[in-house]
Amino acid sequence: MKAPRFDFSKFPDTSLRLGTAMQSVGEVMAIGRTFPEALQKALRSLETGRAGLNADPAEAGLLGLDDGSLWQFLAVPTPERLHQVGEALRRGFDPAAVAKRSGIDPWFVGQIGEIVAARPVVAAGWPDPEVMRQAKRLGFSDRQIAYLTGRGEEEVRRARLDAGVRTTFKRVDTCAAEFEAQTPYFYGTYEDEDESPPATDRTVIVLGSGPNRIGQGIEFDYCCVHAATALAEAGFEAVMVNCNPETVSTDYDTSHRLYFEPLTAEDVLAVAAAERPAAIVLQLGGQTPLLLGPALAAAGHHIAGTSLQAIGIAEDRGRFAVLCQELGIPQPPHGVVTSAEEAAALVERIGLPVLARPSFVLGGRRMRVFYSLEELSAYIDDLHGAPPDSEFDLSAAPILIDRFLEHAVEVDVDALYDGAELLLPGIMEHIEEAGIHSGDSACVVPPPGLSQAVQETIARYTRDLAAALGIRGLINIQFAVREDGIFVLEANPRASRTVPFISKATGVPLAKAAARVMMGATIAELRAAGILAVRPKAAPFFAVKEAVLPWSRFPDEDTVRGPEMRATGEVMGIAADLGTAYTKALVASGSVIPERGTVLFSLADRDKPGGLAAARRFAEFGFRILATVGTARFLADAGLPAAHADKVGEGPWDPARLIEEGKIDLVVNTPGGHRSVGDGRLIRRAAARAGIPCITSLAGAVAVSRTLGTGAAARRTVASLQEYLAL
Repeated sequence: MKAPRFDFSKFPDTSLRLGTAMQSVGEVMAIGRTFPEALQKALRSLETGRAGLNADPAEAGLLGLDDGSLWQFLAVPTPERLHQVGEALRRGFDPAAVAKRSGIDPWFVGQIGEIVAARPVVAAGWPDPEVMRQAKRLGFSDRQIAYLTGRGEEEVRRARLDAGVRTTFKRVDTCAAEFEAQTPYFYGTYEDEDESPPATDRTVIVLGSGPNRIGQGIEFDYCCVHAATALAEAGFEAVMVNCNPETVSTDYDTSHRLYFEPLTAEDVLAVAAAERPAAIVLQLGGQTPLLLGPALAAAGHHIAGTSLQAIGIAEDRGRFAVLCQELGIPQPPHGVVTSAEEAAALVERIGLPVLARPSFVLGGRRMRVFYSLEELSAYIDDLHGAPPDSEFDLSAAPILIDRFLEHAVEVDVDALYDGAELLLPGIMEHIEEAGIHSGDSACVVPPPGLSQAVQETIARYTRDLAAALGIRGLINIQFAVREDGIFVLEANPRASRTVPFISKATGVPLAKAAARVMMGATIAELRAAGILAVRPKAAPFFAVKEAVLPWSRFPDEDTVRGPEMRATGEVMGIAADLGTAYTKALVASGSVIPERGTVLFSLADRDKPGGLAAARRFAEFGFRILATVGTARFLADAGLPAAHADKVGEGPWDPARLIEEGKIDLVVNTPGGHRSVGDGRLIRRAAARAGIPCITSLAGAVAVSRTLGTGAAARRTVASLQEYLAL
């Protein structure tokens, strides 16, 4: 069974109603002996906080619906409708009526009914082994059984194993039994015969990243695939566990063995019990495998590379701050709070604006910049009011608050550390200023705006942090650079989304090398074996990474880039000069910048001085400058005439109407605060609907203006990646 993964939480202004335009950001695949088993495995593979088809704490919202509302919901296609069908059947709604109301084939409704009918049997039959076995054959997870019986999940797991109800693995024969398959793959179920092969002492399990979602996806699959290749070359048997059919890691011939299983503690522990691995690799699959680390370590499995303790220090802002202080590495003023009252006291000490985010999340989940205490307090109240057991239970999460460094340049590094030597392939400078999530920001290597002294300091801070944390493998660190210093924003002791980019831009196979280092090799040994270059040389070209944002799929959403990641992909442009490389990246991402026409400027007050240079450059290249009233007045006072637009909905120069009529070719709109309301929002929405490029940051406007004049001939000059790296 394939099930789509949606990320509507990233797009709060978008209706949940599904239609003819695809809005899923990923998918999972599950295999079972019965349809109910496959369905429940697929639903828990989605990592949305559900343990299967209801029968979990997250069904609280469904239980609170009255029958009339539930009946209305059945007719509307949304990501929740399968769960609503299950709840309707639990309440005794007629299956034929449910099928007709929902448009779902009666056969599927009947199969869902089998799951629903088993709920009271499971609740009443504990701890009968046969009841548990039948529940497992219908796909019920230990977490669901715990919910139905009022026990703890670990108690259910122990009782199940003691009763002999264990996962058996079945083989998918890639040769259809015509001859012995060398590349079979496996799935877990509950039968009498186990077809998994005998365990060896050279087995290493690599945990994949699960379904693609915003903030975690193909970049981690890249790392896992390279790790499997490197481990095989080193004589290990690489065993992959993943549930994403879109990935190369779930190709049957990528690893020695593949288990198509959900990435939950229950399912991964079952694979580990069968394989008895020498080590388990967590740090290459994103946040999902890291969250499984404590359960795997508690079961006695060796975690390869960086220890869970080091990962905990980096994730815990308080402990990480103490470490940075001991090392003499500056950080922005910050603190950890759990209430609006504590936040008010902290803001009084460190000042506004501030950047707030929950602990232990990926992709900038619920991260915000606040310019007022009122907005921050409302955010904290909303965060702590979230229902428990949702995709991310943030109801009691500590909230990290940093002083937001305005007008700073953000910098990323991905480095490899083996306990003695640091390998730093390159330093990535963000094109947008700090405050835009690294996944949504364009970045460039080598860094054009950083002095040699700044780069050397960044390298030293990276080495000091890697050594102090006890890193064995990859570490990603984000810095902010201003005139008053270099500040560490965060450190992630794992693979990051920029590993594929920096690897391709420099020719350094970071993921392959990291897999070997995690299993005990040194950087010097890898250099001697020819896996790493003797000395990585600086590339005589520029490589630019640009984000791909899904605004065409979410036309009602505000297109402002901010600290919460919303990009669904990225592209890379390479050229001898920065302007051409950035232009190539923009073209590849679909943001084709016009060579002539009318550009509308609408700048926040703090961005007006910096936006003047970009506006002048557009004017020099023959663009007509149109601006909102305040921006037009500022430009005119600076000696740059600009026609002024009316307010949206008023007068003949209504900017939204001009965009819809195709009379504006490019929009530069920088909002004030986290997310503007009023005209700016309407202008950005009109641009998104019309397919007009809309730049929402000052740094982005300046960078785009620098691409003017590169010329079509320069953009069409191409060479292979191998040719670039041979320069």
